[in-house]
Formats: sequence, C-alpha cells, structure tokens
Amino acid sequence: MTQRADADSTRSLALSATLHCLTGCSIGEILGMVIGTGLHWPNVPTIVLSIVLAFFFGYALTIQPLRRAGMPLRSAARLALASDTLSIAVMELVDTALMLMIPGAMDAHIDQLLFWGSLAIALLVAGLAAYPVNVWLIRRGGGHALISGHHAAGHGGHSSPGEHRHSST
Repeated sequence: MTQRADADSTRSLALSATLHCLTGCSIGEILGMVIGTGLHWPNVPTIVLSIVLAFFFGYALTIQPLRRAGMPLRSAARLALASDTLSIAVMELVDTALMLMIPGAMDAHIDQLLFWGSLAIALLVAGLAAYPVNVWLIRRGGGHALISGHHAAGHGGHSSPGEHRHSST
C-alpha cells in the first residue's frame, strides 16, 4: 500500500471510529442530561450520570456486534475498553467542559433551545476533538485498528472501515 493510500485508509478508519464513538457518547450524554435535567438534579449528579451513560453506550456499541459474531463477552469487553476508552474520554472531557462553559447551558431545561443547542455544539466539538486522537491511536495500531483486524479476519482479509460486523479470531 502506498503512503497516500495508507494515510487515506487511516483517516477513513479514524473518521469511522470517531463517528462510532460519537454515536454511543451522544446517546449516553443526551439520555443523562435529559434524565438529570428532567428530574431537576444538580449539575454534578447530572454530569456524572451523563458520563457514565456515555461510556456505557460507547462500549455497548462496540461489544454488541462482537458478541453477535460469537466473541465471548470478556474478550469483547476487553477489546472495547482497549479501542474506545481514550476516544470516549476525550469526547466526554470536551463535551463536559463546553457544557459548563456555555452560559446557562447547565441550567436550561429540556424544553429550551439553549439546552439542545448547547448539547449539539458540545457533542460536535467533542467529536472534532476526538478525531485526531483516533488518527493517532490507529497509526499506533490501537483504537479501532484493533477492531479492524476482526473485520479482516471475518471477511476474507477485506475490511471496510465503516462496517460494524465483527468476527472473532
């Protein structure tokens, strides 16, 4: 593979990994913010719930297809932890910081544009911040490059960075 093709492949896989993690993080983050805000919880428990759910759903989106392909839960969980932890952590750090920095965002209620707009901006910026992290991880053979190896093993050596069907090796 040429350097150009390798760089394109890395960027493509990093984009796929970032979107994958952003999906899980967004589900958890939104759910946590809606629950905490809807129950009129203080900021700290709402943030903690959002972060816990973001990690839960981020990992679940990686584990579920691995399990469906027959990988034992323990192996799938280890792979998810190895491939997603840094990306999710960066997303949550950036997302939480922005939600705290946007005036009124943490006090807005779920029926207000400020609530949804702040959350959308924070998640978008968090995804942008995680992309270079995923590029770096993949170049080092980590992150979703670990999962990409399971794609190749399950598809006769051909993998597509955007695929989410996994097979155990």
